[in-house]
Formats: sequence, structure tokens, C-alpha cells
Amino acid sequence: MPQLNKLRTVLPGGRDGDTAAPSSARLRIALTVFFALDGFVFAGWVVRIPAVKHQTGASASTLGLALLGVSAGAVITMMLTGRLCRRFGSPAVTVVCAVLLSLSISLPAQTHSALALGLVLLLFGVAYGGTNVAMNSLAVDLVAALRRPVMPSFHAAFSFGGMAGAGLGGLVAGSLSPATHLSLLAGTALLVTALTGPALLRNRHAAEPPARKSVPASAPGTASAPASAPRIDGGARRTVVLFGVIALCTAYGEGALAEWGALHLTQDLHAGPGPAAAGYSLFALTMAIGRLSGTTLLERLGQTRTLVAGGATAAVGMLFGALAPTVWLALAGFALAGLGLANIFPVAVGRAGALTGPSGVAAASTLGYGGMLVGPPVIGFLADWLSLPVALTTVTLLAAVAAVLGYAARGATQPPAAE
Repeated sequence: MPQLNKLRTVLPGGRDGDTAAPSSARLRIALTVFFALDGFVFAGWVVRIPAVKHQTGASASTLGLALLGVSAGAVITMMLTGRLCRRFGSPAVTVVCAVLLSLSISLPAQTHSALALGLVLLLFGVAYGGTNVAMNSLAVDLVAALRRPVMPSFHAAFSFGGMAGAGLGGLVAGSLSPATHLSLLAGTALLVTALTGPALLRNRHAAEPPARKSVPASAPGTASAPASAPRIDGGARRTVVLFGVIALCTAYGEGALAEWGALHLTQDLHAGPGPAAAGYSLFALTMAIGRLSGTTLLERLGQTRTLVAGGATAAVGMLFGALAPTVWLALAGFALAGLGLANIFPVAVGRAGALTGPSGVAAASTLGYGGMLVGPPVIGFLADWLSLPVALTTVTLLAAVAAVLGYAARGATQPPAAE
């Protein structure tokens, strides 16, 4: 039987017969760093939103409109990024978007009006969305090359990077101005990109699935042209949309808890500032832990059972989080919801990418990001109409929907490689 992580290939500048395992390992480490950097940069910006709001003199409503620039920029660029990945390769697009992300993070602190803030956040959203699609596209290829379900480990790096960025940002918020903090963040991100980017580009061939590697480099017309994509039929497109809706259900819950979890604990359960702040922190921590164990979980249970079990666990957890009569039961529910939602998004994006490549990653990511965008406003509307605890039960409903759709998509497989 072939050794799973010893795929033999001929790398540029290497000797015939070298194994791909060392370069695959280096590529995995480099890609993990980029996922962590993405979460670190985004969280660093989020913790400075109140200071930037004060600096620009924006009201709550105008700040909300300005913040939509991030979402709008990300959604606009996500589908385009899928095409760029097919044209130039996911590693190159990842590095370029990471440079743009690093540069754009310093701009919000230089603005003094809501309009200017919205415009620079549009650019930030373009970089953020492009980076996410390119990284996930490369991760899908690397998973196929390694033949191990390691996608959750990359998303765990994103979660831990976000926790580190938020924690560090909170520590320096009292001593550094937003301009200084975000400029230092930009410089750090550029340095990490400069140090890690070459490893991503040098070892890019390690992420090529075996079917592509079998094509001789000297074959006519294959030296510089990208590998042809598998033909995508209507059934594959519908399945990609299905996985995109699963990702949407997960992201809806993340957005809802990020925006409304602390308010629910303080307003409805009369929690103090400490326990209220701990709500989302517990959710993020258990999500990161769940993603760290995601590879083992996928290897033992398989993708379908992981999706179903995750959705069911999140539904039960969020039911407690929304309707529990005490703070500590609600916190336990938030933690359980984080464990349940942890691996649904990476599995959904990974399966969409396995079906149709970067375009599948882009479609699923766009739908998922849409869920994070619409979640908080929907919760707010329902809270005004009914109550916040009842509104938060929609997270339970969508988690259950994700479990049902995950089971419905159990027959989806990767299409055969193009001849």
C-alpha cells in the first residue's frame, strides 16, 4: 500500500526520487502561520473599533454603515478570488492578499470621518475576503495531497490567532493610540508575511493532488499552464450551494454570539462585566479546542457524522445558552455551542473545494460570510419584536438545519480528475 504522506514527486531544483513529505510539512506550517496571522490581524482591528468610533465622531448608525464596508468588500472579492486562484495559483494569491491585508489594517486609524472609514474598510474587506478564499483553496489542495482531514487544524490556528490578537489588543489599548497600535500590527503582519511567504511559494507543488503530479513536467503544453479543472455539472453546483448553506448556518451562530452574547448575559441574566465578557471568550476557546481535535474526529467519525454531531451539539448548547435561567448554565451552553460549531465551517468549505476547486471555496465562503453578516441584524430585529433569548434560539434552529443538511449531503464525493 502507498505511504499516505510519502507522495513521490520531482520538485523544481530537487533530485529525482525525493519524497514530498518534507515540503508538505513545510507548506502546512507556513499555511498555518497565515491562518493565525489572518485571525490576529482581524481581532487587532476589532478591539480598536470603539477608539476609532470616537476618533471619527461617528454615531452608532453611521458606524454600522461604515463597518458594512468590511463585509461588502469581502463578499465582492470572494468570487473573483476563486478565478484568480485558478489563474495564478492559490499560494501567490494568498501572499499578495496578505500583503494588502497588512497594509490596509493601518488605514482605519488615519480616518476622521465615517465616510473615509467606510472607504478604507472596503479595501480592508477586499484584502480579508481574498486572503480567506486563497488560504482555504490552498488548504483544500494540501488536504488532498496529504490524504488526511487536516482542514480543522488551519481554522484552529485562525481561532487562536484571533484570541491572541484580541488579548494583546486589549492589553495595549490603554497605553497606545489606535494609530500606533494598528501601525505596529501592520508592520508585524508584513514581517511575518515576508518571512513565511517564500516558504509558501517554494513548496507550492507539495499541495498538488497526486493526479496532477503524475503529469510529466515536459509534457507539451503543461509546463506553465495551470492544471485543468474538473468539469462541473449542475449536481456539483447544487451540492456546493448546499455546503455553502451549512457554512452560513455556522457563521450565523458565530456572528450572533459575538454581537449579542454579552448583552444577553447582562440584560437578561444580570451578569457582571466579568462573566458577560467570559461568554464569548468561552465560546471562542472551545471552538479553537474543537478545531484542534477536528482531524482526529474526522478520521474516526468521518465527515458526515462530524457535521451531524456538531450541528446537534451546537443546537443543544445554544438552547441552554439562550434559555437557561442562570448565568453559569448559559456560559456552559455557550461553551458547548462552540464545541459543536467548531468543525462545521471548515468541513463544509473543504468539501465544497474538493468538489469544484477554488470556485467552490469561494462560493461556500461567500455564503458563510453572508451568514455572519445577516446574523446580528436578524437577532436585533427579532429581539425588538419578541425578546433577545427567543431571538437567540434561531442559532439553535440553524445549527439543527446544518446537521440535517450535513446528513443530506452524505453522498457528495469529489469528482474524478480531468483527463
